[in-house]
Amino acid sequence: MDWHALKLWLETTSGLDMDALHVHAGILCQVVVALVLRRRLSSPWPLLVTAAVILGNEYYDYHYEIWPQREVQWAEGVKDTWNTLLVPTFLFLLANFVPRLFRAPQVAAESAADAGEAGTDAGEPRQLAQQLH
Repeated sequence: MDWHALKLWLETTSGLDMDALHVHAGILCQVVVALVLRRRLSSPWPLLVTAAVILGNEYYDYHYEIWPQREVQWAEGVKDTWNTLLVPTFLFLLANFVPRLFRAPQVAAESAADAGEAGTDAGEPRQLAQQLH
C-alpha cells in the first residue's frame, strides 16, 4: 500500500473528508514531534518539523496525482497546507504569548499545622489524592 492509498483508506474508514484529516494530521504531527524531540509546543522545532512533513506530503501529492488543470491542483495544495498548519501555528503562538494556558494551575500550599509535615514533602501525595477526588 503506497502513501496515496493509505490516505484514501484513512478518508474512507474514518468518515472524514480530506480537509478534516489535514487538520487532525497537523495537530497530531506537532504533538508527536514535540514528544519525540522532548520539546514544548512553544519551541519552534515541533512546528518547523510539522511544516516540513506537510510540505513533503504536498510535494508528493503534486507529483503523484497529475491533474489536467495544474493551477487548480496547486490551489488545492495551498489550501491543504493552510488547513494543516493553522491549528499548530495557533498552538505555537498561544504557547509563546499566553503560556499560562499550558500550565497546571498553582495549588495553594497547605498549612504546615499538621504534625510531622512541616519541612517535608509528605503532604504531596495527600494533595494529589484530594485533587483526584
